[in-house]
Amino acid sequence: MLRRLPPSRKGTFAPFSNFVKGAMGALAITLMSTAVAHAEKITITDIAGRVVEVEKNPQRIVLGEGRMTYTLALLDRENPFKRVVGWKDDLIKYDPDAYRKYLAKFPEIANIANLGSPYSGEYSVETLITSNTQVVFLNLGNLLKAQESGILTKLEKAGIAVVFVDFRQRPTLNTIPSLQIMARILDQRDNAEEFTDFYVKNMNSIYGTVAKIKDADKPIVFIERAAGYNPSKCCNTFGSANMGRLVDLSGGINWGTRLFPGFSGKVNPESLFVDDPDVIIGTGANWAEANPSTTAVLLGYEAEPAEVQKRLKALANRRGWSELQAVKNGRFHTVYHQFYNSPYHFVAMQAFAKWANPDKFAHLDPEATFKELHDRFLPIDFSGVFWATLEK
Repeated sequence: MLRRLPPSRKGTFAPFSNFVKGAMGALAITLMSTAVAHAEKITITDIAGRVVEVEKNPQRIVLGEGRMTYTLALLDRENPFKRVVGWKDDLIKYDPDAYRKYLAKFPEIANIANLGSPYSGEYSVETLITSNTQVVFLNLGNLLKAQESGILTKLEKAGIAVVFVDFRQRPTLNTIPSLQIMARILDQRDNAEEFTDFYVKNMNSIYGTVAKIKDADKPIVFIERAAGYNPSKCCNTFGSANMGRLVDLSGGINWGTRLFPGFSGKVNPESLFVDDPDVIIGTGANWAEANPSTTAVLLGYEAEPAEVQKRLKALANRRGWSELQAVKNGRFHTVYHQFYNSPYHFVAMQAFAKWANPDKFAHLDPEATFKELHDRFLPIDFSGVFWATLEK
């Protein structure tokens, strides 16, 4: 028979219970603090030349641009989003085909917080803190904005590491170092090295042949940046950086390199018509959702060949364009705009090489290269259209 304890004795157990709970709570906090204190830190030099101490293998990261997904997918191949707690919504807006492709396989990405631009006054450091963010990855091209906005100072005070990478300003120079920096931080160096071998192999498939081509034999290539994005405006092109540089390395002479030392510039169509370049390449992507009035070629994972040709023909038929030799000679092309901010740019370069010197690069098959990239390195499959030539 159980004996009921007297009230005086029964009451003595409550303080002891509270003591045990408090002690356990203190122990948990101590263990958590100890774990944080003993988390492995590594020191890296980012692409901006900044020496940064960062926690190795972080589980909570923020992408300054959603299109960094293109790189992250090469490293965290089983689930590129398992660490991502926040991003900018540029992937959703400007490459919705890719976003939906990943969303279908990883539906949880619909819950990733849209933090907006890291360089605007609306960017909330408090949100990063409450999300326990460990690392923020930013693009080198926005270094000045980051400095002027004060975001670097704010994040530093909050104890959040900031790492600059670059797949856009100087892609052929900074892609592999940027990939290696991210891989070292995310503890995915084996995956990075495997992709690096593939990258170098495919870049070398171009370089060796280009080295044998005399400058006098190289065609003049004009790249229209975001062709038709705004139907009432023409034209923007690339200077000696980004896709302009990709053209120069692929066996062509970039028209804009001679005029713009920097990233890009605005062009008067009349000067283009006077020069009448040998090859014309317009960049396009599915911008119809961000800009319903666009006449751009909607390239990407959901693109259909017939619609691509329809839109490419409309660009070729703009006032004055049909008289250009590139249009008349079947050297009027379109290419996926997002290659300009992606470690996959060597695929575009293979297409550029074939367009610039078809007789010397008949052996290249950029579509096979892109399919292999998806099969070996990405968690999504290949589909759609990413480049095309105007059909007569």
